[in-house]
Amino acid sequence: MQDQKAAASVPQRDIKLLNAETARKIAAGEVIDRPASIIRETLDNSVDSGATQINVEIDGGGIDRIRVQDNGCGISKENLLMAARPHATSKISADTDLLNLTTLGFRGEALASIAAVSRLTITSGEWKMRCSITEDHILEPCAAVEGTIVCAENLFENFPARRQFLKRPASETKMCRQTFLEKALPRPDIAFRLTVDGQIRNDFRAGQTLKERFCAALDIQQSPDLFYEIKGKGADFSFSLVIGDPCVARQDRKDIYIYVNGRRIAEYSLVQAIEYGTQGYFPNGTHPAAALYAQVRPDMVDFNIHPAKKEARFKDIAGLHHEVSSSLREFFRALSVKQMKSGLDGTESQPQNDLADLASPRSAASLADLADLAGGASAPQSWSGNNSSGAQPWSGSPSYGAGRAPRIAERPQNLRVASPGAFSANQNVSDAAPSWQEPQSYASPKSAADFRYIGRALGTFIIVEKNKALYFVDQHAAHERYLFDKIMNGQEQRQPLLVPEKIELESIEDDQYMESIADGLNRYGFECQRSGDAQWTFTSFNSMWKGGIIELKKLIFEKRVEPKELIRKIAAMAACRSAVKDGDVIDDAAAIDLVKKAFDLPDPHCPHGRPCWTVVTKEKLFELVKRT
Repeated sequence: MQDQKAAASVPQRDIKLLNAETARKIAAGEVIDRPASIIRETLDNSVDSGATQINVEIDGGGIDRIRVQDNGCGISKENLLMAARPHATSKISADTDLLNLTTLGFRGEALASIAAVSRLTITSGEWKMRCSITEDHILEPCAAVEGTIVCAENLFENFPARRQFLKRPASETKMCRQTFLEKALPRPDIAFRLTVDGQIRNDFRAGQTLKERFCAALDIQQSPDLFYEIKGKGADFSFSLVIGDPCVARQDRKDIYIYVNGRRIAEYSLVQAIEYGTQGYFPNGTHPAAALYAQVRPDMVDFNIHPAKKEARFKDIAGLHHEVSSSLREFFRALSVKQMKSGLDGTESQPQNDLADLASPRSAASLADLADLAGGASAPQSWSGNNSSGAQPWSGSPSYGAGRAPRIAERPQNLRVASPGAFSANQNVSDAAPSWQEPQSYASPKSAADFRYIGRALGTFIIVEKNKALYFVDQHAAHERYLFDKIMNGQEQRQPLLVPEKIELESIEDDQYMESIADGLNRYGFECQRSGDAQWTFTSFNSMWKGGIIELKKLIFEKRVEPKELIRKIAAMAACRSAVKDGDVIDDAAAIDLVKKAFDLPDPHCPHGRPCWTVVTKEKLFELVKRT
């Protein structure tokens, strides 16, 4: 009753048509909401025109003036009169063309929208046109110019309600510059210049590489040699991906750029693919600096879903997602192994940029070559108890015979481990620890992993000497990686379910995704098959999986985790929980064997990306103690 009374108290309003000017301003506001939007639309047109030089000038944050000049194909007198009319475009002719777009602009609303909210002039050839939304455009002759000049002044002067929501000129300038950089990033073949209030802020030459343009546009201080270009392709797509070395890590994802067919879009699944591919190589929650430039078959992607074309809809993004993540994972695995193994065999690491030839274009053969280069024959094949110094083993050390290598147990409960407080405070030190003698060297003389064991420190590190440097081996990271590799090698194990588990899928997209990964899930022990419309039944789980069907469904569909990534997450969790921890005291034989296993790892990083060891050279120690 109260709701009826409230409804009755609201007066009815007549429905009427808006006048043309108000309607145009509202429509324009969907496309042009601030100066950066003008930069976006005019640069799209300049790139579409075939320009090789584009100059952008802004004054007063772009509110006072934006001027974009290019040397493209220009606009004829006849086309100039039509250019700023609503929905006037040379890019498409029918709605079916929207499914096969090959240009950045296409809807024909940009110039008309700019004219609705600013004073717009367009100059091309020997003609200059002052645009108007209320009357005919004014066309007048002028000195001939190459290409086209678009100038928008006094933004929102006829729309005060919108102008009051603009930020300070400095803030608007920052957003204009960001849009400018986003447009310059994917086109290193075009020269771009940005001038702000009379001062040149950015000047990019034509003919740069993608890496050079990326570093210049983002003002990255590190050398371009610390960036790599990785290429890949599939049936309906190809891509180039520029990504920085882990030493150029970021604290957030803001320097991950996604481009599809030349447009920067917000596409979480492709950001996720980059994160998945680099997982384990960017430690401690850091993220890469990267730009993905994907070319997708035009009829496989729809850009006509957002006024500013910031989003896209894909028919099937799974293939691109998989190729990006797997290409990155293979590349960084080979790269990290090369960098860490280079010190083990006594050779200097090659400049990191040398890897670009192997990674670009990406192929199975080139990555295999890189892996061979990284690992090679440096892995130790045999171990001996030979004492290169001639000294006796440490007194009080665990017993092991000459010629027999000490081995680390495969699980921590079998390690010879003592708790940190195991020794009494009044106990004689000699009862608890061996007296000092020259440590033994444990390795084959031909092995790249020859080292001299020194001892343990700080409850975390095992210290050895090798190649005139000290190696600090992280006992947890090394043991964790060793166990992780063992788990991954046994990943085909599966546990049949007494009662099959069923999942109901909420959408066609989920069902299609499930169908695309079903073979992979079966391969890794999660046996499943379709049992109805949008229904799947699991008859076994991987034996390492400790969760239930609800957790599995969440992992697969909420985060779109691929089968291989799913297994990796499970293995990493199991290895971390089983490995020897920081602070655990292991005896000398176990420590020596763990170092051997660490130096023998195909990839000497823990599953979370931390290196299994760090190196301090003699030169670095001299520098620390101010010795020359």
